[in-house]
Parts: sequence; C-alpha cells; structure tokens
Amino acid sequence: MSENGIYECIKQVLADAPRNQYTAELHLQMIKYADELKGITAKEFCEGVGLRNSFGTEFSKMRNLTPRLKAAGLNTDKL
Repeated sequence: MSENGIYECIKQVLADAPRNQYTAELHLQMIKYADELKGITAKEFCEGVGLRNSFGTEFSKMRNLTPRLKAAGLNTDKL
C-alpha cells in the first residue's frame, strides 16, 4: 500500500473510532503501519494523517516499541 493509502486508512479508522478510544486506536494504527512508515519523519506522519504536530512524539514512541512487540509475538497484520 502506498504512503498516502496508509494515511487514508488511518484517517478513516480514526473517524470511525469512538471518542473515548481515539488515542488508543491511533496508537494501534501507528504500530500496525510502523514498518511501512519507517522511512518518514514524525512530522510527515502528522501532516499526512492531519494531526497536530504534538502527536509526532507518539508516532516515534510507537514506532520504537513495535520491534519489541513483534519480538514478543505480535502479528501486526491482525491489528
């Protein structure tokens, strides 16, 4: 999937997320697509998804956490 396609998928999932689950869903999406988006900056991610730049820190955290989760058995294709 293209970078823009990923952004559109994330936007749709976030639009459908219940208000009290928005941040949790955002974190899941960041983990799900961490490998495909490893070559972009946090700022580019925020711009692509239409988020405030302050979410860039969360993107970096989730991207750094993903290898450990995968090593522990997480299959990101199931997210």
